[in-house]
Amino acid sequence: MSWTDERVDLLKKLWQEGLSASQIAGELGGVTRNAVIGKIHRLGLSGRGQPTSTIKRARRPRNSAPVRQQRQTVTVGATALQAEVEVEMEVEQETELQPVHALVMPISRRLTIEKLTERTCKWPIGDPGDEDFHFCGCDSLESSPYCEYHAGVAYQTSDPRRRMKRAANG
Repeated sequence: MSWTDERVDLLKKLWQEGLSASQIAGELGGVTRNAVIGKIHRLGLSGRGQPTSTIKRARRPRNSAPVRQQRQTVTVGATALQAEVEVEMEVEQETELQPVHALVMPISRRLTIEKLTERTCKWPIGDPGDEDFHFCGCDSLESSPYCEYHAGVAYQTSDPRRRMKRAANG
């Protein structure tokens, strides 16, 4: 099979219409998908318009705490009467705030691996290949190799309902 001018024109037209290489091969007949792809690249047609699936969506701002409705049963009046009323409350969900000590780390706390102890946070910061690589060095929790902030980052619950339940229980 040879690429005639008519077949090349049809190939260009079908490619610009958005057909796949397999569909074009079927339309042309007697040519494989790989032959179509090769010809497209040789003609310099590899770039098409952006597919519709890459449309950017508006993102929700990160700094605002999400608010949700929650129904809660509340006892009203004397406990002997126990009149229970359902009340709808707007509850702000817990936002993940970083403690101040995690945002600005003192230079004296930037520990190398040789200076780590059992009581220092072992959270790595940076690329181990870089000259500035170090560990957090803040005081670690008794049951963790990390400080309070890094333990919160490392040990997150997978279910947001569990997180809400934990926050409600204190």
